[in-house]
Amino acid sequence: MKKAEKMDQHLNSYGRKMSSSKIFHVVDLIFGINLDKAPILSKKLKETSLSSGRGVIDYHLHQYDGAITGAKIRKIINEIFGVNLEAISSLEGSRLSLYSKDQWIVQHEKDLFVVHTGAGDVDVKVFPTKYFTEHTGLEELPADLQDALTGLGYYYNEKMASYYFSNPSGEAVSDAFKGQTIGAILGVIRHSFSNL
Repeated sequence: MKKAEKMDQHLNSYGRKMSSSKIFHVVDLIFGINLDKAPILSKKLKETSLSSGRGVIDYHLHQYDGAITGAKIRKIINEIFGVNLEAISSLEGSRLSLYSKDQWIVQHEKDLFVVHTGAGDVDVKVFPTKYFTEHTGLEELPADLQDALTGLGYYYNEKMASYYFSNPSGEAVSDAFKGQTIGAILGVIRHSFSNL
């Protein structure tokens, strides 16, 4: 069962007695993500009187009078914090580690590559894991992945020993861009390293 389905199961057990505390607990329990540590990324929400993520979630729950689906909650969480739980759920078993919001979102011992986002998701770096280096002898990303990332606007940053992208607008990179990055990495894993 995928994490999103497990989340739905837990949320359904609360019925109409849903609250931000329960949602934050379930996200931490299932995904290991502490939403209290995640900054509010939505500029629109930063300018409202709802200063905390919990306050924003409770405001949304009130609008739905408790009758809200897990899918809708995940959409709201993504809009507020830039934490795409649907995408994270789909990364299970992908051999890709993801670090975001000052915490590991997905990480397994035999992962091959890391996508590491900085503060506010404004910048992203991609690099191989220790496991990948030990099992391939490659100290850097494979050439086909370097090419794919360069095509998306990444460049090799020697100081960071990573392929690096910083959004020129100063805003969080879009879900579409994250999706393209992850898609490029997963394509290379499938094509060249599925047997590793």
